[in-house]
Amino acid sequence: MDPRQRRTGPAGIAGPARVSAEKAKDISHTLSRLWSFFKVEKKEFFITFLLILASGLLGISVPFLIGKAIDAIFPGKSLVEFENLRFIILILLSVYILDNVLTFLQEYIVAGIAQRIVYNLREKLFEKLQSLPIMFFDIHTHGEIMSRLTNDIDNVSTTISQTTVQLMVSVVNIIGSLVMMIYLSPLMTMASLITVPMVYFMTKVIASKTKLLFREQQKTLGRLNGHIEESIAGIHVVKAFNNEEKVIDEFKEQNDILRDVGVKAQIWSGYIMPLMNVINNFGFGVIAIFGGALAVKGTISVGVIASFISYSKQFTRPLNELANTFNTLQSGIAGAERVFEILDEEEEREDCPNAIVGKEIRGEVEFKNVTFEYEKNEPVLKNISFQVEPGTNIALVGPTGAGKTTIVNLLTGFYDIDKGEILIDGVNIKDYQKDTLRRIFGMVLQDTYLFSGTIKENIKYGKLDATDEEIEKAAILARIDDFINKLPSGYETYLNEGGTNLSQGQRQLLAISRAILSNPSILILDEATSSVDTRTELKIQEAMVKLMENRTTFIIAHRLSTIKDADIIMVIDHGEIVEKGSHEELLERKGYYYNLYQSQFANESI
Repeated sequence: MDPRQRRTGPAGIAGPARVSAEKAKDISHTLSRLWSFFKVEKKEFFITFLLILASGLLGISVPFLIGKAIDAIFPGKSLVEFENLRFIILILLSVYILDNVLTFLQEYIVAGIAQRIVYNLREKLFEKLQSLPIMFFDIHTHGEIMSRLTNDIDNVSTTISQTTVQLMVSVVNIIGSLVMMIYLSPLMTMASLITVPMVYFMTKVIASKTKLLFREQQKTLGRLNGHIEESIAGIHVVKAFNNEEKVIDEFKEQNDILRDVGVKAQIWSGYIMPLMNVINNFGFGVIAIFGGALAVKGTISVGVIASFISYSKQFTRPLNELANTFNTLQSGIAGAERVFEILDEEEEREDCPNAIVGKEIRGEVEFKNVTFEYEKNEPVLKNISFQVEPGTNIALVGPTGAGKTTIVNLLTGFYDIDKGEILIDGVNIKDYQKDTLRRIFGMVLQDTYLFSGTIKENIKYGKLDATDEEIEKAAILARIDDFINKLPSGYETYLNEGGTNLSQGQRQLLAISRAILSNPSILILDEATSSVDTRTELKIQEAMVKLMENRTTFIIAHRLSTIKDADIIMVIDHGEIVEKGSHEELLERKGYYYNLYQSQFANESI
């Protein structure tokens, strides 16, 4: 799915659409942002620059020495100056050997610099993802986020390793060659510089086009990754509905777009080198004609002409390399821009000064005139008010998209309300430290997620310092201990990512045991038994009765048979509380809940 399209929020309500890299930052801004990561390696960069400077000086001496060698072979009317020639050749060999050693050291140091910079950037991005609000992940595909964490950062890594040394070497060579050219012949230098404006104009035109194409290539790659991630995650659904061809066609469509934009980017970037060669050859022609005329007049020697041509190549070659490197640079900048977009995202609210930490929670909950909207002037919850006493079991029922899950997300602080207040034990939830607030709740969601690792590690996720005895006790309460002990490795059984080697019901039971282990003050059950069979559901409900004792519990359910014993049932419709009371009270009113109950009763045994 294109991340620019309007996505659906967790409550089934359309959330705000955000644009990914729709308006990119300029190159200078992105480079200045990258420089903050480079500064950490300033010592290593200084050493690298010294090596490059030394290597550059050696390289600049080569054409001069070659010119002297030519003049030693053709010293005018004299014989070949063999002693002088042997000395020059010996110096040249020493220069080449030392230059190669210095080049190796440069690349070795820069490789370490690049990896450390990218390591820090990747770590910073991952830490940022942990601090972003849930809403960010509701409106961005997982594949798009993964693309920025992998492909875009890899592009930055490639850019640093390939262009850093090249840029510094090019600057040293351009300056050094220009100085030597002026030293040898100011007139020929002026003639050779005629190609510089041509190079600048050509590079500017092509770079402006490739910048847009490489940026679009990264965006398209992100969308393709999003489609791949969705297809793999939902492979069972794809096969169950025989939609393999549909998925293939959708992939082909995205892949075609990526291919087309990639071809355009490479074609435009490929224009640079052929055009640069044409311009360079034109420049060499100018130097040869002008230098020949000066040699005929006796103003300069043949060796000077040879040296000058070599310096001209050393002067224009970095320009060629810079132009070619600019393609890599454009791709890296496009990736860096997309990374910085996430780093610039607004994080979850900061803890207020003197935030409450570690308070003993009784479980009283109150919503005061709470209004929430994903999009401006389109409220999902409208002036919601209710109060729940400690230890109360409150069920939220209503049609899909009514706002039930949104109420829970606001209560846990995953979303920030637009108007009103939410109080726990008479204290605004914004006054609690976030860590304290999250520890108040234990959650069992409809979409259970288990991490790759052992069963024990997944249960322990609810309390990282739990003992084996506590873990087993939680599993017993969740009625899954018998199943675990029948496995060959018991609690050490390894689970695949998402727990795909277990049934949906078994995964749900593990999630319930994880919530039990966390021993929360307020329990949230979002269709917690929706994926288990009737017999297993009865066992879970027995465990839940004990678990919910003296604990405020919010139960979101569509199957009304699971919430008949709730102390309070709130019926939510279109973001408003339309009815509230016990099961018997609501049936007597013969209102919305009564009609909903009757419709289910007619289709299932309750």
